Amino acid sequence: MGKVVLVTGVARQLGGRLVRRIGRDPEVDRVIAVDAQTPGHQLGGAEFVRADIRQPAIARVLAEHAVDTVVHLDVTGTPLGAGGRTAVKETNVIGTMQLLGACQKSPTVRRLVIKSSTSVYGSAPRDPAVFLETTPPKSLPSGGFAKDAVEVEGYVRGFARRRPDVAVCVLRFANILGPCADSPLAEFFSLPVMPTVLGYDPRLQFVHEDDVIDVLRIALHEPRRGTLNSGTFNIAGDGVLTLAQCSRRLGRPTIPVLLPAVTWIGSALRTVGVTDFSPEQIRLLTHGRVVSTVQMRETLGFAPRYTTAETFADFARSKGPGLLPPEALVKAVDQVAAALPSGRGARAAVRAPHTGG
Repeated sequence: MGKVVLVTGVARQLGGRLVRRIGRDPEVDRVIAVDAQTPGHQLGGAEFVRADIRQPAIARVLAEHAVDTVVHLDVTGTPLGAGGRTAVKETNVIGTMQLLGACQKSPTVRRLVIKSSTSVYGSAPRDPAVFLETTPPKSLPSGGFAKDAVEVEGYVRGFARRRPDVAVCVLRFANILGPCADSPLAEFFSLPVMPTVLGYDPRLQFVHEDDVIDVLRIALHEPRRGTLNSGTFNIAGDGVLTLAQCSRRLGRPTIPVLLPAVTWIGSALRTVGVTDFSPEQIRLLTHGRVVSTVQMRETLGFAPRYTTAETFADFARSKGPGLLPPEALVKAVDQVAAALPSGRGARAAVRAPHTGG
């Protein structure tokens, strides 16, 4: 008898893609797709159950379908529909608590896969050059999606202690990009003009959404010979890009702003539609973050198809040319500058994108 897999967060593109893909796996008997909202895309042969994971009813879904594998993708930094940041945090934290509580009581659940983020390491000026899975952060994230991810992982560790019979796999993804990416960083890179912190050019890593699907499939199945798919793993494409390189490859100008104005940058970006631009996200674009993927390759047995540079190139192609007409460029700069405070830190110079890498 094949697996019965429950996937949360299927109303998003990533969840929908995973459901359609694993529905074709011969080892999977049934796929239960769960979300509080009805998806706007096809789910293949999966059975859709409209349920809010923040409610205790999720336990009934597990019991009714005798689920043995749970893939929790409903941990994200962007809202789907109305509700804003508050609804996102409730789903991330309270939803995870309810789901783990249901899994703990379920006699059939044997495997749990959690979508997490490398944002749990934070971003600070004295960070190590490369984070291992065991490297503690210099300072815990204080807000936004990064703090949610830290809390989620804390609840997962508690669950793993209470249910040692369940194989738990936590995948810490670098920034996910691709043609359909809906992350806060994807929103930032989609801005016509990108605010940056004056004097900083952070190193960034990306993982392609296609690779995300592939590694999730590895995590939800039984481990292959010579590999282990329980534990915590950093997931990222090879190599790094600096923010300046990203700007040039997108063909978008940047606005360097003095560091004391960092909180106002977040406020300005929220006014133009970037939903989760918390201080933690600003710190990422100040200090950057790079993680080791040795365990991903040697223990999990996964090799991404896309490097960081190739991932960003695919994302950039989906956005089209970035250079704006002069009138539109001036208008965009004025909108961002108007949201910044007058006086110290408010003066911003527009830096036109250079050609090349």
